[in-house]
Amino acid sequence: MELLKERILRDGKVKEGGILKVDSFLNHQMDIGLLQEIGKEFRRLFPDESINKILTIEASGIGIAAITAQYFGNLPVVFAKKTKSKNLDGELYTAPVVSFTRGTQFDVQVAAKFLGPEDHVLVIDDFLARGQALKGLMQIVERSGAKLAGCGIVIEKGFQEGGRELRAAGVNLHSLAIIDSIEGGKIQFRQE
Repeated sequence: MELLKERILRDGKVKEGGILKVDSFLNHQMDIGLLQEIGKEFRRLFPDESINKILTIEASGIGIAAITAQYFGNLPVVFAKKTKSKNLDGELYTAPVVSFTRGTQFDVQVAAKFLGPEDHVLVIDDFLARGQALKGLMQIVERSGAKLAGCGIVIEKGFQEGGRELRAAGVNLHSLAIIDSIEGGKIQFRQE
């Protein structure tokens, strides 16, 4: 997706430790026009008419998933919570996730009443590095008995193993921008 790549090159900041900051347009301040184009592209990449729910993880995935849902006929968006809350009640599906950027492990949770065997789920997230968040969300989909329709990622760090492992496992994974290198602060995209 050329529009996204141009924006990453213009406004993305490479930080020490393999971190790419895109907080000025994607995951802190959001460019709604760009997110609409992202949503349209996910709809094109996932034409499956049986998709009836979108799953993401708080917080950065919520805005992306909500706008994407409009292009799937205003589907419900479910987001996995990273912390227990008093208003999370009943049966929960949980999965452990290790955050690349935070370097911590936590359990993500989704109330069982929001996912079940009748659901065909599209997972949406902002970044894919080692794939831990995505694997956690996929575990939740599996535990719920729902069907995984695919996973849509805005930015994949192709120089880390997450995308490669998931594709090798047969996951229907589409990333809108795959970065193969950020060596020396220079962003290099995968040529497809």
